[in-house]
Amino acid sequence: MNDSRRVEIEYCTQCRWLPRAAWLAQELLTTFETELTELALRPGKGGVFVVRVGDEVVWDRREQGFPEPTAVKQAVRDRVAPGKPLGHSDSPAAT
Repeated sequence: MNDSRRVEIEYCTQCRWLPRAAWLAQELLTTFETELTELALRPGKGGVFVVRVGDEVVWDRREQGFPEPTAVKQAVRDRVAPGKPLGHSDSPAAT
């Protein structure tokens, strides 16, 4: 069942990207503490670093490089809380 308010961060254990994934998870949980139903960290391999909202990939390191928290927050917000202001993260320079 697709929960459109569930976020998953899949990270490469071989690359030791857990700290990066955990930091991003903390940023998302702080920003969307009432909007998200779950945030999961999923160990992976092969250089993976992917952020999903429900079943939708909103960020893939292989295509977009490592994300800035602002970009991921905007992508998540657009799916779980459209219209929610993100403060300075919504400035035109951040898009």
